[in-house]
Amino acid sequence: MNRSIQALESGWKWAVQTARLCCGVPDYDAYVKHLREHHPEREVPSYKEFFRERQVARYKGGGGRCC
Repeated sequence: MNRSIQALESGWKWAVQTARLCCGVPDYDAYVKHLREHHPEREVPSYKEFFRERQVARYKGGGGRCC
């Protein structure tokens, strides 16, 4: 593959990961890798389940923000 295309793909992946982290959504692939390496007995959630759990963890009650 062409180096410039590889650089663009790498930059895009980095930008997407950064945007997700800024919004409080960790990298799903890194999460799956961690689960498989350190918690093989646990079931790996689907991306949809993972995303929902992250939303709940970030926005659940506790005297937090409204906006």
